[in-house]
Amino acid sequence: QVQLVESGGGLVQAGGSLRLSCATSGRTFSRFTMAWFRQAPGKDREFVAVMIWSGGTTYYADSVKGRFTISRDNAKNTVYLQMNSLKPEDTAVYYCAAAASYICSGYGCYERLIYSYWGQGTQVTVSS
Repeated sequence: QVQLVESGGGLVQAGGSLRLSCATSGRTFSRFTMAWFRQAPGKDREFVAVMIWSGGTTYYADSVKGRFTISRDNAKNTVYLQMNSLKPEDTAVYYCAAAASYICSGYGCYERLIYSYWGQGTQVTVSS
């Protein structure tokens, strides 16, 4: 059984920064493709960023490109999302997701169904 636990959310002013963490347990973390999604009230859950387990390639949604950075520490079984220059429209619940031994490319990484494991989410609120 794989467990994902997010942390690091909170309230921040526009222009500020937050770093989200997602700690995993249960299986070999280094072989997981790890992603972040978010869901704002009344909207569908949307892709934010992904890091492929093999090679470390990353992809980002256009809305966060240049502001957010996904990274991972395999020794700590943790993936991070550094969020800079936050905007009110970034307000959402942020979810960590994992796909075991999965390699995707570009938009192929955006599909929620490829991720078998999900965290419970952490709230990020950006005030104007």
